[in-house]
Amino acid sequence: MIETLKIEGLALQRGERILFRQLDLRAQAGEAVALVGSNGAGKTSLLRAVAGFIRPAEGRILFEDKDQAVPADDARRLGCHMLGHQDGLKTGRSARDELIFQARWTGGTAALALAAAERLGLTRLLDLEVRVLSAGQRRRLALARLIASPRPLWLLDEPLAPLDTASRALFGTLMAEHVAGGGIILAAVHDPLPIPVRTARVGAAPSGAEAVGP
Repeated sequence: MIETLKIEGLALQRGERILFRQLDLRAQAGEAVALVGSNGAGKTSLLRAVAGFIRPAEGRILFEDKDQAVPADDARRLGCHMLGHQDGLKTGRSARDELIFQARWTGGTAALALAAAERLGLTRLLDLEVRVLSAGQRRRLALARLIASPRPLWLLDEPLAPLDTASRALFGTLMAEHVAGGGIILAAVHDPLPIPVRTARVGAAPSGAEAVGP
């Protein structure tokens, strides 16, 4: 569905303020790209633009599969997972019901949802309401959606922030598996991701990318 993400000459604006201009970025299947920059530089806004929630002031966001253009609406509806600062969970539901609902909503199944919960160490928590889970447990529940309904492009906003050391290592394994399977990760970060990445600096100046280690 998505083998290449291309961002060309992108400018984003918040109110009257231009966050950045002339941002070029290309991400291929099997690659993780970390977006770095100061607070307010536009990292989250860039993820939201790729997901289709923000309209660029200038430039283009393109999706390709085998060198053929994929309609943006189809790519976003069927090929993207967006995980923002907020976990997007209904707190009055049980963890089980919420995970299964969201997995089915995004094309997965109940069986895949329960397998994802087991992988992320959530099985014993599934009968609890989401409201009683800790911040780290809620984040793991949100992360379970990524593997409960597989999609090639993961858009992650500070995904490690509420996780403890063990959970960060586990999610690092899941990210590595996603990339090894031909997936793409675009992540806004302050903390380094525990996998090899390229970095792309987001800010007022044009952005370039450089290869770095984990």
